[in-house]
Amino acid sequence: MGWREALGRLPRNVWLVGLISLVNDSASELIYPLLPLVLTTVLAAGPRALGLIEGLAEASASLLKLFSGVILDRTGRAKPWILGGYGLAALARPLLALVTSWPGLLLLRLLDRAGKGLRTSPRDALLAASVAPTQRGLAFGLHRAMDNAGAVIGPLAAAGLLAAHLPLQRILLWSALPGGLCLALALALREPVPPSGPQLTAAAIAPARPEAWPGPLPPQLRRYLVVVALFSAGNASNLFLLLRARELGVPEAGIPLLWAAVSAVAMVASTPLSAWSDRVGRRRVLGCGYLAYGLFYLLMAGLGSGGPWLFALFGFYGLFMAATEGVEKALVADLAPAALRGTAFGWFNMTTALMLLPASLLFGWLYQGAGPATAFALAGGCSLGAAALLALWMGPAGAGPANRA
Repeated sequence: MGWREALGRLPRNVWLVGLISLVNDSASELIYPLLPLVLTTVLAAGPRALGLIEGLAEASASLLKLFSGVILDRTGRAKPWILGGYGLAALARPLLALVTSWPGLLLLRLLDRAGKGLRTSPRDALLAASVAPTQRGLAFGLHRAMDNAGAVIGPLAAAGLLAAHLPLQRILLWSALPGGLCLALALALREPVPPSGPQLTAAAIAPARPEAWPGPLPPQLRRYLVVVALFSAGNASNLFLLLRARELGVPEAGIPLLWAAVSAVAMVASTPLSAWSDRVGRRRVLGCGYLAYGLFYLLMAGLGSGGPWLFALFGFYGLFMAATEGVEKALVADLAPAALRGTAFGWFNMTTALMLLPASLLFGWLYQGAGPATAFALAGGCSLGAAALLALWMGPAGAGPANRA
């Protein structure tokens, strides 16, 4: 049975989580490509402020991602955290229209990312618990495809509103509508029914030495977290890509279209590439994604001018997203014990978010101080190093989730 036929057998929760992400990202990505414009044209800030805002916003959410995952394992309830997280985002995003300085923008980004911190690990654990192990790549791939569909709708809406000469503040206010719809859809989620038979609780399998990092997680999963940390050290905010595109000559109204092209490629390719990992092994697909990221950033380091081909290059970046976003999380579910799945996703999500602070700060300082070529080259090197570590340190790639890899 091919992945297209298998889509029809996915449970209701998978489709509902995907639809929620589609609606939420429509609101989020309506705003996301506009933030560099708000910083430069309205708030008169530069790359260093951008790095500080995005780094602090993601870092502030990182501990909440671990906290909500640990609490999920102890309570078994994901839905309240999902509702609360989307509620905070729905509140914070329209208020961006009222900011008059970059510290105000930072405050609202902190609130928005706090919502993401509360919902992400419980949502991922709920998704993993809703499907069989052989469907994890497909389920997470579908989720990422629908998420990226929202990332196409949002920038296209932003481009249309900019072309209609609406002020940035009015465009930001439009994010309130999908935010409210997202909350209504989240109310329809159902908690997964635990499998029958005796179950180990998180407390029952707690380590004898609780000081060991990161707690009771298996050694293979800990090694994977190190690989993810190395990759994330070079994975600065995507806003730098849009800032660079603007400097290379992409017109203001074209910036949302450029990001929509990235998301469109990721939307189309996420489900088949993630489903492919169910058959050939997670690490093979993930390693290819890391290599694609490294190549893209090295190419960006050598650019001296833009052109129509820049859209094709950014489309290639969408392939990296398709090959990694769903597969990374499916690999976490493969390597984590069921009783610690929330904690495992908490550590994974915290690691990626926490590394974004130094990554974005360093990228911003290098970008403004040494030039964009140096910043992009360093980020590409981190990704290539992570691909090598994934291949050499994590063992043979295996084939599919049966190998827990």
